[in-house]
Amino acid sequence: MTRLTDVDLYLRGAETLLSSWEQYARGASGASVQHFRGGVAAVFPNEPERAVYNNVLLQRGLAHADRADALAVTEAVYDSAGITHFAAWVHESDTAMRGELEQRGYTLEESTRAMGMTLDDIPLPRPDIELGPSDWLECLRILAVPPGLLSGADHTAFHVLVACLDGESVATALAFDRGGDCGIYNVTTLERARRRGVGTALTAAHLHDALARGCRTASLQSTEVAERVYVSLGFRDLGRILEYVPPIHERARRQAAG
Repeated sequence: MTRLTDVDLYLRGAETLLSSWEQYARGASGASVQHFRGGVAAVFPNEPERAVYNNVLLQRGLAHADRADALAVTEAVYDSAGITHFAAWVHESDTAMRGELEQRGYTLEESTRAMGMTLDDIPLPRPDIELGPSDWLECLRILAVPPGLLSGADHTAFHVLVACLDGESVATALAFDRGGDCGIYNVTTLERARRRGVGTALTAAHLHDALARGCRTASLQSTEVAERVYVSLGFRDLGRILEYVPPIHERARRQAAG
């Protein structure tokens, strides 16, 4: 296949991520994913998803007026849903949007690294790993999510892998396909089974399975500690995704004060 640029891979991964948000929203009370000029906002007004999925992905390279409009719409969308805490996601290269956010009082809360790869040359063979049943509830148990989180999601839309050691489920990872890209999410290993290569093996298994399903690329977001692992699997660094949170609104201050 034609070599994809880093921008190509980033855009493919972003579309997969947004599609996964839409899938989550279908199973959450009152939730929606709203597309507007300059961004896409996931709106989850009710718990338990409210504490996790209220994020907006802002488009790179907007003109000044479009940046201001995108942020105004973002704030209006969340305000109308009664949501005071959300995260605005912006690529690290977009210094103009970062500046716009900081001028509005937004602060950087955390970041992940966007990564992507083509699947025509996976460097590792499919690992010989003990897999348990692809059980959605077992996956959520290992992820240790709040009670009820994603309980209404259509688990058949995701590809679930659960890894075992000595017959016990110790790790899991989700995959979600969109337009020939496989997004890999929530790679998690229980503490007692870490540093034994289980998460790496699960990710490699997902890559081979995605290739067999006809996917051309894979994407994910990595914490700093896992970046080297994903590089060893063939992923390319596509830049950090910075997550900015808004200042506490006056209404929220009043509510917190009682």
